[in-house]
Amino acid sequence: MSRRRTPARLLGLTAAAALTLPLAAAPAQAELHREMQFWLDDYGVTDAWETTEGEGVTIAVIDTGIDGDHPTLESAVVGGTDFSGGGSSSGTPVEQAATEHGTLVASLAAGRGTDPDQGAVSEDLFDEMDDEEWDDWFESFEADLEDAYGDEWEDEIDQDTLDEFYETREFPLDDEDLAEPDEDEDDEDETDPRGAGVIGVAPGADILSASLVLEDPNPYGPGTEEQIAEAVTWAVDQGADIINMSIGSGVQDWPESWDEAFLHAEEQDVLVVAAAGNRAAGHFSVGAPATIPGVLTVAGVDEGRSISEDSSSQGIAVDLAAASEPLVGAMPDGGYARWEGTSGAAPIVSGAAALVMAAHPDLSAREVKHRLVSTADSEGSSGVDPEYGHGVLNAAEAVSGSVPEFSPDDYPTLEDWIRVHRRADDDGADAHEDIPEEAGVEAGPEGEPRDMPQAAEVRGAQDWAGPVALGIGGLLVVLMLTGGVVHLISRRSRRGEDASETG
Repeated sequence: MSRRRTPARLLGLTAAAALTLPLAAAPAQAELHREMQFWLDDYGVTDAWETTEGEGVTIAVIDTGIDGDHPTLESAVVGGTDFSGGGSSSGTPVEQAATEHGTLVASLAAGRGTDPDQGAVSEDLFDEMDDEEWDDWFESFEADLEDAYGDEWEDEIDQDTLDEFYETREFPLDDEDLAEPDEDEDDEDETDPRGAGVIGVAPGADILSASLVLEDPNPYGPGTEEQIAEAVTWAVDQGADIINMSIGSGVQDWPESWDEAFLHAEEQDVLVVAAAGNRAAGHFSVGAPATIPGVLTVAGVDEGRSISEDSSSQGIAVDLAAASEPLVGAMPDGGYARWEGTSGAAPIVSGAAALVMAAHPDLSAREVKHRLVSTADSEGSSGVDPEYGHGVLNAAEAVSGSVPEFSPDDYPTLEDWIRVHRRADDDGADAHEDIPEEAGVEAGPEGEPRDMPQAAEVRGAQDWAGPVALGIGGLLVVLMLTGGVVHLISRRSRRGEDASETG
C-alpha cells in the first residue's frame, strides 16, 4: 500500500469521533482528559463536591449553541432556544467561525463526565477496513496531525513509529503503556462515582442554551447587540439562576439597549458571570458585558497561577481569576479539544457559583458573589488587583468557609449606575459633578473617571473575545481526538533525542 498525503484541513468531528476515538487507548484518553482538569483539585472543587454538586441550580450559557448529545452533556441541557435566526429551537450549535465554543464552555460549567470505557472499540475496526478505506482514514489522521502541530508537524513526531502504525494498523504502545495498573490505583479508579472524561465544576447543575451568531453582520438575521439583549431576558424568564457569558466586546461601553435586559437579571436576582476577554484578540482592557455593574468578571491564569499573557485582559472590573490555560473541553459531535482563554475561566466560576447557591439556597446573587470573591486565594497586589481581582477561585472555601459580613455597599448595582450615568447623559456633560459617593462609581485604571458609556455600534466578530479567539489565536485548539497516538509518538521521539544526547 502506498501512503497518500493531503493538505492541512480540519477533520469533520463526526468522522473524527467515529474513526479516532475507537482506538484501544480510548479509556486512557478519558482518564487523561480528567487529569488535565487541574482546577478540580487545585481550586478545591472536589472537596466542595462532598457538600454539593450544584443540584437544583440552573446555568444559562449564552453562546454559540450547545451539543447536548455529547456524552459528557447528556441530561445536562434541559432547555434552549436560538436568537440568531440560523439555529434550532433547542439552542444547538449554530454554524459560524467558532461553532464549537458554546459546547466547550458548557462542559466546563456542568459536564457530567463519561464512562471511562466509552469509545473502547477493538483495533479490529482497522483490520476490517479495505486498503482504500484505511488510506482515506490515515490521510485524515495525518491532516489532523498537521492541524494540531502546524506545517512543521513531521518534525514533532517519530516518523518511524508513524510508518509502523500505518503498516501494522496497530496502536503504537510501548512496554510502559502495556504495564498492568497498580492494584491500589485500580481500586482507587473504581471508587470514582463520576467516571472519567471532562466534567464540569457543577456536574449536578442544569444548563439552558441560548444560541447566538457572534458575527456582524449576522447572515441569518439580528445583530449581536439585539441577540444578547433578547438572550439575557429569555434566560431570566426561563428560571436561570446564573448566566454565563464567555463573550466580550473589547470596549468598556455597552449598548443602552442592554440596560433593560441586565437590569431584569439584577431585579430577578440572577448572577451574571462574564469573561474578562483575551489579550491575543487585542483586548488589553476588560470590555462589556464584563464591565456592567453587578456582573462577576473573571480573569484567566495558568496552572502556576500566573496571569495568562495571551488569555486575560485586565481592569478594575475584574473580580476573580480562574484557569484559562491549558484547558480541555467537549466539542460538538462527541470530540474533545485543548483550548485556552477566559472563555473557559468564566464557566469554571459559574460552576463554582452553582455550588455556592446549592449549598446556601437562601443567599442572594450578590451574597453568592461575596462568598466567591471574599474566599479567593489572594494573588497579585494587595487589595483588588487589576489582573487578579480579589484572587484565584477557592471553591471549597466559597462553599463551606467563613466569610466577612456582607455589605451591600461593597457591590454596586446596575440600577444605581443607570440612575447616575443615564441621567447624567440626559442632563448634560457636567452632571457627573453631582454623583454621590454611595453610588459606587469608580475611577478607571489611570485614576481618571471612565468615559460615559454610549450606545455602541454593532461590531464585527473580531471584537467578540470568546468565540472569535478560537479563530484568531486567543484560544489554541488542539484536537484531543488524535491525542492518544500523538502523545506516544511524540514521547518516543523525545526519548530518542534524550538517548542520543546522553549517549
